[in-house]
Amino acid sequence: MSTTYDQLVEIVTKLHDAPRDRISPEATFAQLDVDSLTMVEISMRIERDLGVHIDDNELEEDLTLGATTELIDAKLTQ
Repeated sequence: MSTTYDQLVEIVTKLHDAPRDRISPEATFAQLDVDSLTMVEISMRIERDLGVHIDDNELEEDLTLGATTELIDAKLTQ
């Protein structure tokens, strides 16, 4: 996957203690047991580290890490 994916994984693993073997592009935030507060923290860290604003309604628990990467990449090209 892309470097955006790698950066997203780094953000998620820093903010949430998800086992590395459960992290994949197909994993959803719900499957990783990410709670709503952590979702907000992830969104804020994406904005800070990657310069991309993601609205609260865009980053949902059923979104996969791969789809989140695509969302970030799409916003980077705007």
